[in-house]
Amino acid sequence: MKKLFVSAFLTIALMSTHAQVKTPAASPRANFEQMVGLTEIEIDYSRPSAKGRTIFGDLVPFGKMWRTGANQNSMITFGDDVTVDGKTIKKGKYALFVTPKADNWEVIFYTDTENWGTPEKFDESKVATRVNVKPETLNRHVETFTISLNNVDNDFAHLEFAWEKTVAAVKIEVPTKKLAMANIDKVLAGPSAGDYFSSAQYYYQSNGDIAKALEYVNKATEMTSEKGTPFWYNRLKSLIQAKAGDKKGAIETAKVSLEAAEKAGNADYIKMNKDSIAEWSK
Repeated sequence: MKKLFVSAFLTIALMSTHAQVKTPAASPRANFEQMVGLTEIEIDYSRPSAKGRTIFGDLVPFGKMWRTGANQNSMITFGDDVTVDGKTIKKGKYALFVTPKADNWEVIFYTDTENWGTPEKFDESKVATRVNVKPETLNRHVETFTISLNNVDNDFAHLEFAWEKTVAAVKIEVPTKKLAMANIDKVLAGPSAGDYFSSAQYYYQSNGDIAKALEYVNKATEMTSEKGTPFWYNRLKSLIQAKAGDKKGAIETAKVSLEAAEKAGNADYIKMNKDSIAEWSK
């Protein structure tokens, strides 16, 4: 009985060490995505509240770099290259830092997103761009710090920072026309070799219409013949030919794939082609 009591006590003690008390975060995290034209923009940040404090010029000193929120870096991710103040910011994730002043805010897009707060050692080479904007006074009180994307248009949106009675906005331009025209040109030009290859692969792997699979893989190899058909294209074609009952044609195609795989030094495709040629030659 004593042993059972000790065992039960140890079990409860072990469980209690793993228990975690959950309480509301002082600065809760927020994450949202917004499509601007054809470009996805994501924002991830923590939101402190004013709680009766004077914010800009006091809690957030003028002339000193601010983390733009609380806790870990506030971050913005662009799905495509964008333009800010005439400067291109490459597709990717950036930390947002702000140096506020009474009549001017400097907003910095920083490539290092692994800081807790501002960087311990600021590296100018990691600045993607910096832009100066004029803050405006609101006629209402914003209790909780808010980053948002407003005035969303096909070609731009305003990245807004609002807290207390202050708001500052940065215009972000997106390449909607360029993306749309490229997409139109691609669609009107018809399927690519990769589209035909993927379609043939699906028909083959799903035991679909093998004649369709052969038709599509033939189009894929024809479209790439001038630049050199990839060995994996001809590997798939040989498998489709074999499945269609044309083992002679499959062997010939596999030999073409094997030669290209040997030039590329791809051991996996060399072995697969040799094994298939041996099997189909029986």
